[in-house]
Amino acid sequence: MKDVMILTGAGQIGMAIARRMGYGRKIVIGDKKMENAEAISNTMNEAGFDTVPVEMDLSSRESIMKLIEKAQGFGEVSMLVNAAGVSPSQASIEAILKVDLYGTAVLLEEVGKIIKKGGVGVTISSQSGWRMPALTAEEDELLATTPTEELLKLPLLQPENIKDTLHAYQMAKRCNEKRVMAEAVKWGQRGARLNDIAPGIVVTPLAIDEFNGPRGDFYKNMFANCPAGRPGTADEIANVAELLMSDKAAFITGSTFLIDGGATASYFYGPLAPKK
Repeated sequence: MKDVMILTGAGQIGMAIARRMGYGRKIVIGDKKMENAEAISNTMNEAGFDTVPVEMDLSSRESIMKLIEKAQGFGEVSMLVNAAGVSPSQASIEAILKVDLYGTAVLLEEVGKIIKKGGVGVTISSQSGWRMPALTAEEDELLATTPTEELLKLPLLQPENIKDTLHAYQMAKRCNEKRVMAEAVKWGQRGARLNDIAPGIVVTPLAIDEFNGPRGDFYKNMFANCPAGRPGTADEIANVAELLMSDKAAFITGSTFLIDGGATASYFYGPLAPKK
């Protein structure tokens, strides 16, 4: 039996983090597309890691529970890396809320019930959660603490209050950040920590599709006019995850780390600011 890392989302960011922190552990890789999970699993196994691919749908509590049960069959779960999700260009409003908002909340809640003492988790949200106007304190608390099966019934998440898929995505990522704060309190009761990373534009196969798609000019303008002057890489996200998941971050939990090359700063106080 080994300590186990659960990795959800078989993409470049998740794999980069797993390669930093997953050595010596059993890594259970969950993805909605089994071929994606198998591809990442094969790549990592050929590099000396010990991984197993699992088909997993983040929008389904039943699927999440099966993934956790599978992971527990190998040993105690001591790490969670949640890099699963869909983008505004990929999915409908309903799908974004079901996967990115509801599914992430369920995953953090259920892993938090079984995480090993001394365990740690990171979930990947997005810079988008920082672009939306501030919610009320009551709305933030509802996103943070509403029972998971009631989340999608909240008035602020009803279709008439969601303008488009980007707005749905922003709401989901804001919820991720608030949920991490609330869940970190519960994880702390087990002696475990949980944090969130909010990346900006990171070059991945999905991002390349976006660059070449209808929103391509928007993205290219964003990284051209952010202080870093470029998009990020998955390994730069993994740099921060490595810190957060190590003992050096023993005093960090319930936090969100924005890693976007300064794009959000430019959005509020620089050339990316919307024209008034």
